[in-house]
Amino acid sequence: MDSTQTSFAPRHDAQRQPDLPVSTGTKKRSGRSWSVPVLLVLVTLIGALGGAVVVARAGDRVDVLAVARDVPVGQKVTAQDMKVVSFADDPGLSPIPAGQRSSVVGQRAAVALHPGELLTRSQLSARGGLGDTEQVVGVELKRGFVPRDELRPGDKVAAVVLPAQGADTGSTGSGSTGSEAPETVEATVKSVGTPDSTGALVVNLVVAPADGPLLATKAAAKQIALVRQPRQNGS
Repeated sequence: MDSTQTSFAPRHDAQRQPDLPVSTGTKKRSGRSWSVPVLLVLVTLIGALGGAVVVARAGDRVDVLAVARDVPVGQKVTAQDMKVVSFADDPGLSPIPAGQRSSVVGQRAAVALHPGELLTRSQLSARGGLGDTEQVVGVELKRGFVPRDELRPGDKVAAVVLPAQGADTGSTGSGSTGSEAPETVEATVKSVGTPDSTGALVVNLVVAPADGPLLATKAAAKQIALVRQPRQNGS
């Protein structure tokens, strides 16, 4: 008996689903994450940019004149008294530009000039060192009558008139108690001499014409002591 073999097409019970990735159980975060090396590069770039700005500002400098050595009041300024320095431009200050150096040579110091100071026009005078209304009096002072190693050209001082030797400084018949303030002469130090073996030295003082004769008379009688006034810059 012949058997008939029948072939059947496979059944498709359901539509085949695409393969899905195996989940690891970790939820993936959305957005961009920055790695540590990238952050370090950004920080470096920001720092370099800030440094470039600082350098650019510091580069805005000009050459100006500064004092190279001490110049007493009234003395002529020479080329050796000045030096050129690089200065950060500041609208609040007005130092003399280095290109005007030749115009400064020959002018006189209106105030005492000290090394390191920026040179300005207000510190100079085209006139003679003393002007028309000032006099110079040389005063010889013994040790103890002048501050030791404290005076320098340009200092303001009070020349105190001392009583004559042997004079009665106590009470008088007129009822004075002798407690009156001593007479003083306001002066400016022009120059200070070198002390001798006894410590005495000569100080040249600039005074008003009205005070010149009195100061000279009292200085000749050894009746002067100097008191340095406070300096404006506190130095």
